Amino acid sequence: MSSTATPALSVLDLVPVRTGQTSAQAIASSMALAATADRLGYRRYWFAEHHNMPAVASTTPPVLVAAAASRTSRIRVGSGGVMLPNHSPLVVAEQFAALEAIAPSRIDLGLGRAPGSDPVITQLLRQSGTTSDVERFPENVRDIAALVSPAGAGIRFSSGGTYDVHATPAATGAPELWLLGSSDYSAQLAASLGLPYVFANHFSGQGLERALELYRTRFQPSEEHPAPRTFLTVNAIAAPTSEEAEERSLPNQLTMMRLRTNKPLIPAETVEQARASAATVDAMGAQIMASARSTWFVGTGEAVASQIRAFAAEHGVDEVMVSPIAGAYDGEPLDASPGRAQTLDLIAAAAA
Repeated sequence: MSSTATPALSVLDLVPVRTGQTSAQAIASSMALAATADRLGYRRYWFAEHHNMPAVASTTPPVLVAAAASRTSRIRVGSGGVMLPNHSPLVVAEQFAALEAIAPSRIDLGLGRAPGSDPVITQLLRQSGTTSDVERFPENVRDIAALVSPAGAGIRFSSGGTYDVHATPAATGAPELWLLGSSDYSAQLAASLGLPYVFANHFSGQGLERALELYRTRFQPSEEHPAPRTFLTVNAIAAPTSEEAEERSLPNQLTMMRLRTNKPLIPAETVEQARASAATVDAMGAQIMASARSTWFVGTGEAVASQIRAFAAEHGVDEVMVSPIAGAYDGEPLDASPGRAQTLDLIAAAAA
């Protein structure tokens, strides 16, 4: 892909929660943002899975996908992703088969194997014994791929008999399956299964080039995917001026600093609150904030769109998924995200 070609644009949403917001207001804000992305021509809109995080309300992707699908008409909606070890593979397959029936040819099922939380919450998520084993992740991915297909899956017993299982009684289509990750393991697994792959570059970016090389060179063609297919995620903030964009990056810089220094996580501060907090951060904290900021695309719409084009060309992808992480100013409505909506609007306009 040339550095002047514009890749398709998509959105990753963690449903951020800021100071003073309720979960209901945060979710309402994200539903409005999904409608904005739909209107602006973005290709897909995915919800992440995280648990027990004060600044993140995206705990149950299938529920959010259903809500977003009902508020949009064109854009693909999906999970980015469902953390499979937290769930029963059959339940996941049934949820997304139902979503596919509700919004035909618009549903993506992104699967990951991280817990999406701390060890205590991970134990609570899995204590029922009905979730899937991390060690069986490859097998469970294969099972889900079969279960969501119209043909269903056949379970073979040691006696030689089989038992047919369908995620939904009369499917006419299936959600599109994607494997997510940020390691060599996920890249190699996606390649061996012949599945599309997304590298979670928005999280750290480390190991990106090697993961893409492993995925592309070891890809085993499948019936649905004869060639490797991948895209990348980025954190982005766009504003009318670079100064505003930088200001709107402050709340998330502080969140990343707290996350990486094991400090208690809190709802995202407003820009004004973050400005005051940043003034009290020590040298190590300031270095972490600067390091996080250096990996983000922040600036005017034209500047961010140019960065996205160059990034896509460098890594040979024709789609980039934007995680809009713009913070909010005091006084902005709690049931909307003007900074995040502005980011999507300005990037789409500059990329047109």
